[in-house]
Parts: sequence; C-alpha cells; structure tokens
Amino acid sequence: MKATDAITFSLDSLWVMVAAILVLLMQAGFAFLEAGSLQSKNAGHITGKQIITLALSSIVYWAVGYGIAFGDGNAFIGTSKFFLSGVPSGYDSIFFLFQLAFAAVSLAIAWGGFAERAKLAVYFVFGTVFVAIIYPVVGHWVWGGGWLSTLGMQDFAGSTVVHLQGATAALIGTLLLGPRIGKFVDGKAKTIPAHNIPFVFLGTFILWIGWFGFNAGSTVSTGVATSGYGQFFGYVALTTNLAAAAGALGALFAAMILSKKADIGAMCNGVLAALVAITASCAFVEPWAAIVIGAVAGAFTYWTSIFLESKGLDDPIYAFSVHGISGVIGTLSTGFFAAPKLVELAGVGKPGLFYGGGLYQLGVQALGVIAAFAFVAVASLIVLSIIKATIGLRVSAEAEKAGLDISEHGAYGYGETEGK
Repeated sequence: MKATDAITFSLDSLWVMVAAILVLLMQAGFAFLEAGSLQSKNAGHITGKQIITLALSSIVYWAVGYGIAFGDGNAFIGTSKFFLSGVPSGYDSIFFLFQLAFAAVSLAIAWGGFAERAKLAVYFVFGTVFVAIIYPVVGHWVWGGGWLSTLGMQDFAGSTVVHLQGATAALIGTLLLGPRIGKFVDGKAKTIPAHNIPFVFLGTFILWIGWFGFNAGSTVSTGVATSGYGQFFGYVALTTNLAAAAGALGALFAAMILSKKADIGAMCNGVLAALVAITASCAFVEPWAAIVIGAVAGAFTYWTSIFLESKGLDDPIYAFSVHGISGVIGTLSTGFFAAPKLVELAGVGKPGLFYGGGLYQLGVQALGVIAAFAFVAVASLIVLSIIKATIGLRVSAEAEKAGLDISEHGAYGYGETEGK
C-alpha cells in the first residue's frame, strides 16, 4: 500500500469511527427528549429503556442482524457474516459498529409508540426480533445489494431504512396498546404536558449534533478514493444543517398558524422531522432544495401530529409523524429534487422529476416506501399480536397510574415523592 493510500485509509477509518460514536450518542438524545416530553413518573424507566436498547441491539445485530443486512445472499436476505464470521478486523469492524448504531436508533424510534404503558418484557422480546430480522431485511433490500438497490433506490442514510421502519413499528405498537389512561376524555384528546422542556431541548440538540455522524458519516470516507463520493462529507453536513434549520422555522410557523402559539415542542419536533427527511436526500439535492424539504417536513409533521391525535391515536412523542411521515417525505423528495451532477457523483439512481429525469426515480422511491412499510407493519403486527396473546403488552392500570419507574424498577427517577 502506498503511503498516500495508507493515509487515506487511516483518515477514512477514523472518520467512520467518529461518526459511529456520534450516532451512538444519539441514544442519550432520545433519552432526554422522551423523558422530558412525558410524565416525570416514567423518566427513570425511559433512561433504563435506552440502555436496554443499545445493549440488546449490540448483541443481536452482531449475532444475526448484520449478516441478514450485509451478508452475501439473494435479492431479499443476506445469508452469511453471522457473528461477524468472515469479517476481518480493522475497517470492517468499524463499519459494523457504524451500522449497529443505526439499528439501535431505529429500535429507539419504535419504542416511542410504546411509551408509558408497555411491559418491560416487551422490549426484550420485540426488540430482539426487530433487530435480528425485521430491520435488517429492509436494510438488505436497500443497502446490502438487494432488489431495491438494483432498482437504484436513493436512501443515503436511512429515511426509510432507519426512520420509517422504526416509526412503522411504533405505529403498530401504539394501535395495539391503545391510549394512555386519561389521554382521551369524552372522545376528546387531553394534553398530557411535557414535564421538562429543557430536557426536550437538550435531547433535540444532542440529536441534531449526532445527525452529522448519521448523514455525513454515511459517506464512509473523507476523500474520493475509497467510496467515489467521500468528498461529499462536508457537503452532506451542509444540506443536513440547512434542512434542520428550516424544519425548526417551518414547524414554528405552522404552530403559530394552527394553534396560535409559539410551541417549543413543535420547534424541536420540526428540527427532528427535517433531519429525518433530509437523511435520504442529503447527498442528492442542492442546498435550496434541502431548505424546502426541511421546511415542508417540519410544518407537515406538526399538522399530522394534531390530525392523528384527533382521530384517537395516542402516539406519546409523535414518533410516527416525526419519523414515519417525514421519512416518507424525505424518501420521495429525491424523486423530485435529485440533481444530475450529484446523482452522477453518488452513483445511485437517476435525476429527479424537476431536473428532467422523468418519473422513474419517483416511482422507485414510492415503491421502496410502500414495500418497507408493508413488510414492517405486517411483521410487527404478527410478533406483537403473539406477545399480546401470551405475556401481554400492557402493564396493569394500577402500575400505569403509579408510573413505570416504581412499578417496573422499584424507584422513581426523581426520588420517592415524584410522580405521585
């Protein structure tokens, strides 16, 4: 290996390792965001749940999930590299860690729909199946050489693979669990206010920073030599940040129009919705398009969260709106906005409709969304229905009223008097 090649390889490896750490740090962001958004009597439970998420994902993805996602196999599933067999040390181990962090994020998203009323055992059982089979199957379709990859689906860092999958599982869990006690009174939704808005902000900010590892890290390179588009890692960071900023403002303006309030939680969710949306398209669209995508995702997510709640859906942290609806927006966006020069450099798919590319790419993107949603929804419904019929999904009414901190863990996160 030439000296320049060795330096490039070392820099690429270091960048992917740093990016993996940033994505792993997002678990702390989810913990603060969810704990702050919900009732104080469940705050300790939420932090413990995030530890379980990362610990369970680490072992299950190492044993099974990575092989199904990235192993050699067929158009639908990988059939090698289980327990990382045949995967050498060095860069490949770093790449595994990076992909593991993505799997853990998707599972953390799923748990948003289960919040404040699911049994702790459900996290272990469903989490194992999700990380071992459900999540990596779609990952193989798009990133592992599967059938959507051969069609040219553009999902650079996972609007569909990571976010829509987690959100779909959250939606199925939300529907099967039913609303929290006291959420709906006489058929009307009652606000259960966030108990710690600074925590919500802190979680959002940690996630915003972590997303630079999420998106820019997906170049898996600092230069053109390794991946062909590693030069984009700075550009991808730019489009990611522009979208997040536009999402915050889009959601704020939507809240001021629809509810006449400058809703802080809406701003935070707007940031996250925009980040979810730009995740698929960050390497394919120009800066102006990133701003449009972010603003649309932020505003539309605020409206859908209100609409779905008015229809009786108790999604405690709006996981499906933020990660599901925005995941769809982001995935479809490249079908409109993918710029020819960026598509050529990335080497995936075709230009979007607004650049004379026709309807092909939009059709591929839509097909990917439909296929991923249908697979995850059906698989999650089967697994969760079996759990519901055996060990049960939901804690007792008494346990829910007392709070999961005390009923599942024996102590309140803020002390013995909190949550009562």
